[in-house]
Amino acid sequence: MSRYGSENLPYGVFSRPRGERRLGVRLGSSVVDLSVLGGQLAAPSLNALLAAGPAGWAAARAAVTELAAGSPERIPLSEVTLHLPFEVADYTDFYSSEHHARNVSAILRPGEAGLPPHWKHLPIGYHGRSSTVVVSGTPIRRPHGQLGEGVFGPSRRLDVEAEVGFVVGVPGRRLRTTDFAGHVFGITLVNDWSARDIQAWEYRPLGPFLAKSFATSVSPWVVPLSALVGSSSPLQDPQPLDYLLPAGPGFDLRLSVEWNDTRVSAPPFASMYWTAAQQLAHLTSNGASVRTGDLFASGTVSGPARDEVGSFLELTRNGAEPVKLADGSVRGFLEDGDKVTISGTAIGAAGVEIGLGEVTGTVVP
Repeated sequence: MSRYGSENLPYGVFSRPRGERRLGVRLGSSVVDLSVLGGQLAAPSLNALLAAGPAGWAAARAAVTELAAGSPERIPLSEVTLHLPFEVADYTDFYSSEHHARNVSAILRPGEAGLPPHWKHLPIGYHGRSSTVVVSGTPIRRPHGQLGEGVFGPSRRLDVEAEVGFVVGVPGRRLRTTDFAGHVFGITLVNDWSARDIQAWEYRPLGPFLAKSFATSVSPWVVPLSALVGSSSPLQDPQPLDYLLPAGPGFDLRLSVEWNDTRVSAPPFASMYWTAAQQLAHLTSNGASVRTGDLFASGTVSGPARDEVGSFLELTRNGAEPVKLADGSVRGFLEDGDKVTISGTAIGAAGVEIGLGEVTGTVVP
C-alpha cells in the first residue's frame, strides 16, 4: 500500500515546465492539481488556505479528498518542479530532545555534562532567519565564518539536524497549549544545517547565530494535522508552569536519516521532552505574535541509542568516531558533494502508515 494514498494527501506547490505555480496534493508518485477546485486552492502557495482556519481547512480537506477519490489527472512527480510550499513569515527553532541535549553537553562540555538547570522548566529556542528557509533539493553552499581566534574560512564541521516543523495558519498571541489545533495547520520535515566549528566559537553567551542562519531545508510537502493521530503526552518532571499545561499531544513520528544513500540513523519523535503545543505556548507567552506562514521546528530529534540520533555531531562523537558508509567512504562530518536525506512515516488518523515526505540537500563548495 502506498504511503501517499487518500488517507494522507499532503499539500505542496508544483509547476510544470514554463508553467505557473499551483497547489497540489501528492497521490502515490504523482501530484493532483487543486486549481480546479478554485478559491484558496487555486492560489500559488498554501498561505491563503493556512489563514482560513480550522473550518476552512476541513472544507478544503473534504473537497480535496472527494477530488482524489474520483479520477483526477495525475501528473508524475518526475514531470514537475516542487517549490517551497508556503511563504515563511518567521522561523523559530527549539531544543526539545533531552537525549540530544545530554549528548551535545557530554560531547562539547565533558567537564560540565548534563542539562542546563532551566532546561526542564521551559522549551529553549532561538529565532532563526526565514529568508534562508529553502525547499528540499536546494544545494547547500558550505558556510564561511570565524572558526576560532584570528581564523576565518569555510566550515570544516558541517552537520545536519533532523527535525519536525510545525506550520502556523491562524495568527495569534499569548496562546495556550489548548489553542494548538486551532492555529497550527500541519507538519513538514526540516533539516536545520549547522556549522559546528562556527557554533562552538560564537554560541556563548547568546546562543546560535551564523552557525545556523545560512540554510534551513524543508520538505516540499505539508501533512495536515487532520491526517495524523496524536499520542500520549511525555512524562515531565518537574511539572511545568500552568501556562505550559496541559502538555498537549505528542506525535509518534519515525524519521530516517540517509548519508550518501546509506541509512545511518532512525530518530524517534515520540521521545521528545517538550511538545509542539508547549513550544507554541512558550513562544507567544511574552506577548509575541505568530503569523500565517510562521514555521517553528522541534529541534534535533534524538533517541537514546547511537543509531537514533538526529545529528552527525552525536553519530560520530564530534568526528572522533567516524562512520563507514555503504560505498566504503568514511565520514566524520559532511564533505563537499555529500547528500543527506531525511524522511519520515507515521500511523495516520485512518490507522494506516503514511509518508511525511522527505527533505534532501547536497553540499557544494
